[in-house]
Amino acid sequence: MKVERLAIPDVILVTPPRFSDNRGFFSETYNFDRMTEAGINLPFVQDNQSLSVEKGVVRGLHCQLAPYEQGKLVRVTRGAIWDVAVDARTGSPTYGKWVAAELSAENWSQLWVPPGFLHGFVTLEENTEVQYKCTSLYSKVSERAVIWNSPELNIDWPVSEEEAVLSDKDKIAPHFSEAKGWFQYEK
Repeated sequence: MKVERLAIPDVILVTPPRFSDNRGFFSETYNFDRMTEAGINLPFVQDNQSLSVEKGVVRGLHCQLAPYEQGKLVRVTRGAIWDVAVDARTGSPTYGKWVAAELSAENWSQLWVPPGFLHGFVTLEENTEVQYKCTSLYSKVSERAVIWNSPELNIDWPVSEEEAVLSDKDKIAPHFSEAKGWFQYEK
């Protein structure tokens, strides 16, 4: 398994090997021991899957507050996304900074987004399927969002505001400045 720490070291890009033959391929996409060695050592309790039929669908930036903070291990099984993690941990040396990686069915990479981070993505292809493992169950009362194009974050999205396809909820999410204090940095 290839493991790469991104510019925010708590966010990890993991690429499991694929073993191919004339039938197709096999890949072990999750192994507790290998993930723990890579620094991903929280238990997963829920798996989610989304399908975005259009290119340019933006989902996020989302998180959940304590006691339901979620770490997410994100992968793409069809299509491609540009996946973003934003450090929302007050007091963190990387607070308000973001990192991104392209995840696709072709490159087979996965992104570990730790608890305390906002998470979002934009689809780069039509009919993109995203699957992610979560470290906490979904909680509607703990759910929070920040507008995807919050000027304080200055995220370099590969989609224009006119091209972005958003849910009604994501269209009215607050700016990042309103997220201060949602999470505390602990080292």
